[in-house]
Amino acid sequence: MKTLAFALAATTAFAPLAQADEIKQFNIGIMGGENARDRMTSNECYRAAIEAELGVPVKIFTPADYDGVIQGLLGGTLDMAWLGASGYAKIYLTDPNAVVPVLTKQNMDGSTGYYAFGFARKDSGITSVEQAKGKSFAFADPNSTSGYLVPGAELTEKFGKLEDFFSEVRFSGGHEQSIVAVANGDVAAGVTWADGLGEWEDGYNSGAFRKAADAGLIDMNDLVQIWQSKLIPEGPMVVRNVLPQDVKDKITKLTADLHETDKACAYGVAHGEAKDFVPVTHAEYEGVVAARKLQESNS
Repeated sequence: MKTLAFALAATTAFAPLAQADEIKQFNIGIMGGENARDRMTSNECYRAAIEAELGVPVKIFTPADYDGVIQGLLGGTLDMAWLGASGYAKIYLTDPNAVVPVLTKQNMDGSTGYYAFGFARKDSGITSVEQAKGKSFAFADPNSTSGYLVPGAELTEKFGKLEDFFSEVRFSGGHEQSIVAVANGDVAAGVTWADGLGEWEDGYNSGAFRKAADAGLIDMNDLVQIWQSKLIPEGPMVVRNVLPQDVKDKITKLTADLHETDKACAYGVAHGEAKDFVPVTHAEYEGVVAARKLQESNS
């Protein structure tokens, strides 16, 4: 069991003066990236553990897009979620007091970051983004960090306006959708995320590739990597600020200890193999918040 003094102190520091009444139910939002049924299945053990810990009904919600989770947290219909860094940035820019980041995923090598990867079908002959010029390209969701914000910015900087570089730029609706669309030949290339550790053939250790490969949706040997972003900070687990402090503390500790108490459950929550869930604060996301603010001001 790890010491969570740092994480719990962070939640206290951000806590409002007036705490909410005792909760009657606890609602978890699960971002897109895979279909709703698989999201529910991967997180059922997590839901049950939280329900046992809090002693109130705990429900999982799987909105169709990222903004559904974001608006749920802002509107108070969701109490916690694992977000991408860009999704957290959007919440923070809308209401800096709405949620507090408490934990993030730690990779097997001890790092807390991941990458956006460009990919195509191996038999397409595309081995670089340059070779995808004039072809269709899929991003995941406008609120996705690795599925749009970072790769969109990096590719635009290198190739100019993407609508002019590619024949078609589309949003698939999620990482799983992008992977399947490329694998099925519905789109020539796209981007998704992974930790970049382990073997390509396995879908790396964790990330959208690994989840799709584990689910039998794709054979990674049919795909080829064509691009890799700079390191992206791993997204945070956030909880609503107005929750009672003891609720925030219990959820944070249960999640932080999950790799020790239920490794199989942690695998589903982490989208694959990971070392741990470790404390994180807003400071780690200031760069992404600035990038998101710039993107919104230019749109």
